[in-house]
Order: sequence, then C-alpha cells, then structure tokens
Amino acid sequence: MTAPGTRAEAPAEDTDDLDVEEALALVREPHGEPRSDGTDDRPARTPAADPQAPGERPAERHRATPWTRAREAAARAARSRTRRAPVSVPLADALGLALAAPLDALTDLPSFDTSAMDGWAVAGPGPWQVREEGVLAGHAQPERLTDGEAVRIATGARIPADTTAVLRTEHGRIDAQGRLHTTREMLHGQDIRPRGQECRNGDQLLPVGTLVTPAVLGLAAAAGYDTVTVVPRPRAEVLVLGDELLTEGLPHDGLIRDALGPMLPPWLRALGADVIAVRRIGDDARALHKAVTRSDADLIVTTGGTASGPVDHVHPVLDRVGAELLVDGVKVRPGHPMLLARTKDHQHLVGLPGNPLAAVSGLLTLAEPLLRTLAAHPAPEPYTLPLREPVQGHPHDTRLVPVVLRGDHAVPLHYNGPAMLRGIAAADALAVVPPGGARQGEETELLDLPWATAGIGVCFT
Repeated sequence: MTAPGTRAEAPAEDTDDLDVEEALALVREPHGEPRSDGTDDRPARTPAADPQAPGERPAERHRATPWTRAREAAARAARSRTRRAPVSVPLADALGLALAAPLDALTDLPSFDTSAMDGWAVAGPGPWQVREEGVLAGHAQPERLTDGEAVRIATGARIPADTTAVLRTEHGRIDAQGRLHTTREMLHGQDIRPRGQECRNGDQLLPVGTLVTPAVLGLAAAAGYDTVTVVPRPRAEVLVLGDELLTEGLPHDGLIRDALGPMLPPWLRALGADVIAVRRIGDDARALHKAVTRSDADLIVTTGGTASGPVDHVHPVLDRVGAELLVDGVKVRPGHPMLLARTKDHQHLVGLPGNPLAAVSGLLTLAEPLLRTLAAHPAPEPYTLPLREPVQGHPHDTRLVPVVLRGDHAVPLHYNGPAMLRGIAAADALAVVPPGGARQGEETELLDLPWATAGIGVCFT
C-alpha cells in the first residue's frame, strides 16, 4: 500500500528522518561494515544493539538478504525455471528481444554489383561517349558497356556488365562534344559494391542471444527476413493492494492517490515485460488469493502488504498457495520489506513495498534481474562515478539514492525518502551507497534507469 508510514517501510532515508536509534547508530558508527580496503575501525557491537525499523517482522533483520545476493537470487530463480519456447515474430514486433536462433544470411549482400555513388558507369580508359538513357535503382539489368562508353547511374543501381569503375558526379565533366572526362585519377573498381561484399548466402550475421536493436532490424530486413526467432517477452501482471487508494482527484478523508498503478506498468515494460493486466485488489485476502492462483503471468508484482500488519496479506496468501519464499526482506533502504517467491514452476511473484520509492528499489533489486534473465538479455556492465557530494548511509544496509549525471560526477538528489517520488522523477540513475555512506568524490556504483539510455517503453538492458 502506498500510504506513507502505514506499512512495513522504514522512515525516510534522510538523517533527520531516521528513528532515534538509527540516527544514534549513524553518529556512533559512521562505517557500518568494513570498507573495501579492508579497514574496520568500528567499535564492537552486540546483536541486541541493532535497531529494528518500525513494522519489521520478527527476526527480519537476521533473515533479510544482502542486496547483491538478492539480485543474484532473482537472476538464479529465472534461470532455474523451465526453458521458455522461442517464438517467431514480425520484424516490427522484435525490438528489444533477444535472438533465439542465429541470424543467417538468406542471400548475398549485396545480391548484385551495385553503384556506391551517383555518377557514371564507365568502361575502359576515357574520355567516354555517354549514352542517352541512364540506369536507376530498382530497374532490370542494363545493357553491357563497351570500351570508351559511359552511362549515367544512380546510387544502388545495378552495374552494367564490363563496367570498369563508377566516376562520381563531382569528379567528371562533359566537353562541348558531349564526351565525359575525369578530373581525378580513377582506380579500377572504384565506387562499385561487388556482389557478396558484406556477406554470402548462409553466412552467420549475428549469434543467438543478440539483442534486437534498430540496426539489427535493418540488417535482418536487408538479409531478406520478414520474421525473426526470439525469446518472448516475459508476461507480467500487477496487483495493486490497498483500500486507501484513489485513482483520480485530490487526496481527501484519509485517502491518497495511487502512485504505483500508473507507474509500475510502463516501468515493467521498460524493463522488457509484456504487462498483461493491472488489477486493483484492495485489502482483500480472498481476492488476492484468487488473483494469484488464477494468474498465468511469468511474473506477478504486488504493491504493499509484505509486512505483518492486520491487512498485510501477501505472506499468508503465499503460505496458502504453497509458494517457495526465495527472498524475504533485503538489506537495502528504501525497500527492505520486498520479497521474491516461486508460486509455480513457471511463475514468480515479486512483492514490492507500498511506499513509491521503496517500490522502485524493489523493481530494480528483484524484478529487473528476473525479467532480464527470463528475456535472455545480458547483464549490463557495472560502472561507477565519483559523487559530487557525500551521501549519508544506513549503518547496516545498502542504500539506493537517486542521482543526476553531470559530466563525470553523480549528483545526489534530495527528496529521497521511501514515500517520495520527486527525486527519482528527476534522476538519471540510482547510486548504490554501501553501509556507512559514501564520501564526496568516492567512486560509487550506479544503476541506470531504463529510459536514461533506451527510451520510454523500450528495454535494451
């Protein structure tokens, strides 16, 4: 559910929004875990001193999965399921999918000798007598040339037999007698694309697993394809929980606008999913059970209800359907109450926290690697940038902080509490801040937002 503070989400991540115990822990222990250089100047602590966020399930801190391991678990869960059957789709529907069969050339490219330039096809040494009729692209094989003869030719047109070279328009001149002269030295075969220059029939152009980009679509079309064999898009279904949610108008009388219903479907599409349904369930355990058991999606995404409050029904429903709980809480802020379960052999459920930025954290922690692996997309290469400002960390958990990229630095954004979307709406990426925080100028791993590099609705990650 999306009401700030009504679910198991921790308080806002800014220091002044932390609870008292966590704020004190930050002061006492600026480095919550050993740093990457192996140093560890932390005072000894006992488990009893660890703060517990409001709404955490009993022993949740001990069961929660480290952030990196949670992402690995999501990818591993997708790999362990039954192999998904490849499908043949028209080129127009293939963008962003991965090839499930090699793209082999169906013809020579080019399939005949063609002109690479506008100009004249010439035979033998000049000067040349020019024919009256020219040669255009898309026309039948032109008549053979004889030595001393030339013909006007367009880019892409078939080369007449016995052509020596193509003389570019800007490199030729016509004299008063109508003869063509070259103004530059000309080489044999100049500006002719010979048949099979790019590939021969049967050559492998691209291997299995290649991501279909606009350039791949162009190559496939040039090679004679109308359809390609690809790994199908994973199908996702979104279940929006919460009786307090409005779908229009201003918040009133304890009701709030639903931010996740409008946000999650396009975000999932940007991650490569085909969103087949968005259902509003409310705080109804029977309706949630019915929706989960009847769904045939590859991935079910729920919003809120992942804690142990009186209307938090996700865990009980998962128990009732016999789901295997793979990740139950993640050591990340915001978003630690997220979960991942296997509900059927061919189906998983990602339970997102109800707070909006916490839900984004859950998407990028659990849904992104699972969907990416189901779609056979390669994992993006990790990269880092130095922070322009220091970022306060959580004493024990990884923290995901919205940033904008300015030159060779990442600039942290404010309004990054778990219930806030103002920061992420302006962000280019999320900085992965280790426990204890990050100093100004410290190299920090970044997670790109899907539209920062690929465009809304298209996933190349």
